[in-house]
Amino acid sequence: MMTFGECGADRSKYHSPTSLDVKDLKVGDRIVSHGNLSCRVCPACTDGREYDCRKRAIWGFETGPLWGGYCEEAHLPMVNAVKIPDGVSYDEAAAASMTLLTSWHMLVGRAQIRPGQVVLVMGGSSGVGNYGIQIAKLFGCVVIATASPEKLDKLLELGADYAVDHRADDWHKQVQNIAENIAKPYGDERGVDVIFEHIGGTHWNKELALLRYGGTIVTTGATTGYDAKTDLRHVFFKGINILGSTQGTRAELERGLYWMSQKKIISVIDSVYALEQAAEAHTRMLRGKNLFGKILLRPDM
Repeated sequence: MMTFGECGADRSKYHSPTSLDVKDLKVGDRIVSHGNLSCRVCPACTDGREYDCRKRAIWGFETGPLWGGYCEEAHLPMVNAVKIPDGVSYDEAAAASMTLLTSWHMLVGRAQIRPGQVVLVMGGSSGVGNYGIQIAKLFGCVVIATASPEKLDKLLELGADYAVDHRADDWHKQVQNIAENIAKPYGDERGVDVIFEHIGGTHWNKELALLRYGGTIVTTGATTGYDAKTDLRHVFFKGINILGSTQGTRAELERGLYWMSQKKIISVIDSVYALEQAAEAHTRMLRGKNLFGKILLRPDM
């Protein structure tokens, strides 16, 4: 989260917006980062798939000094500076910039969700999971979300229609029963249409078994391990679609922020720390106990 034009204490070191031919932003505009830095000229970029650019880098995570959020002053290419709509706070935009983008790309860009589909959001209490629930509901889907037992009520408050403890041995059977009951009034086949996945190894094959014929699983992570064994019978007999997903486009971030400005999507913020408390914030994230939503660092505290 930042204000355009306030990216250096000594502005004489930097070109002015006019000399850089910056036309769409002015000093004082509220902006948030689109963190996917790409070359903009390769076939993937010019095809609208900057997330597939082989030269791409994640702003901050893979860039050097003053190229990230762990400082009071930073710089960013103009094309990666996205205006924050009215009605969306700095904190809300900062929490959304990476995880809302990732979730939107998974469900809308890759899985292409449609109204009436049954969507299973694994790890609904996570940053991406929070937004996954809300995006699926925005598109008129029936949402089953999973989390640890103490967080299930919060998933329902976010809009999930059903909440299941994914640490329970029979969690997949619970999901299957819910999906069957949803389909029963319509005489439809049982199963889940789309699975929003980032847990990985421990749950992978059970997730595949839950998908209906022609269903889709879209994955963006491997929290419990990347070396997952796949029962291929689930894939070819049922014609399952397995999609990978990372980040997303600037346009997708802008769409998500628009719906935030319309109060259809909210940022769930667990806690806010001063920049000097970064180690404490990371420790809280690693422990994960009673954590729900995003952790923010603010340089102005």
